[in-house]
Amino acid sequence: MKRILLVCGAGMSTSLLVTKMQKAAKERGIEVEIAATSGESIDKEIENVDVLLLGPQIRYKKDEFKKKYGDKFPIEVIDPMDYGMMNGEKVLDFALKLIGEK
Repeated sequence: MKRILLVCGAGMSTSLLVTKMQKAAKERGIEVEIAATSGESIDKEIENVDVLLLGPQIRYKKDEFKKKYGDKFPIEVIDPMDYGMMNGEKVLDFALKLIGEK
């Protein structure tokens, strides 16, 4: 099973997006684990991640995370419009594309 991890400042806003992504995955019959965490707690959640998506508000940490985790998995910033609209389907599609599942 693929694992998608979303990261934002406190992990709160991404939690809602995770719920919407999980709903979209369930409706499509896609088995995927999706979780959210804060930037400070990322080390506790990074185990077996297939893609790391950053909330637009912490896009400035992308290079830091790339240095820290190297090429273990794709690290990208969620589109601000999709994030703001909490568009779980589009963000799920983005994540799956990054891990080569779509």
